[in-house]
Amino acid sequence: MAGKAAILAVSMTLGLAGCSTGIGETMYNGYVLDKDALDLTPVGSSREQVLLSMGTPSTTATFDGEVFYYISQKRQRPVAFMKPRIVDQTVVAYYFDKKGIVTRRAVYTMQDGKVFDTISRTTPTGGRDLTFLQQLLTGAGSGANAGAAAFRNLLGN
Repeated sequence: MAGKAAILAVSMTLGLAGCSTGIGETMYNGYVLDKDALDLTPVGSSREQVLLSMGTPSTTATFDGEVFYYISQKRQRPVAFMKPRIVDQTVVAYYFDKKGIVTRRAVYTMQDGKVFDTISRTTPTGGRDLTFLQQLLTGAGSGANAGAAAFRNLLGN
């Protein structure tokens, strides 16, 4: 009788242990953010210094100057067969001038599902900011000078 109880106890323990290992999984992807490497690359550092300290960037951009992006993500899924969801994302961006010197360093995090700059509280965009009147006069977005032509027609020119 004691042997049956021992076998039952061992089988229940193994059964419960098997269930607990597959529940909840956390995955880390991308660049591992290192505080010491960030301290080694302040504004005024060279492109080479950033590459030596931080390593190869996750991606780069070349609009309005060169930018290096270092991206890290933390994803979780409650059960092994479910699709993982992003719970944390950090993007470190280094903005360079034409000489290859860091002019700005920004750390973006995920807030409300959007990339968010924790320093200046702005979202980066490419291009120029134009007022409504400037857009109308330059014809931005509606063909070559269509807005300017419509405005001149209104004035009778």
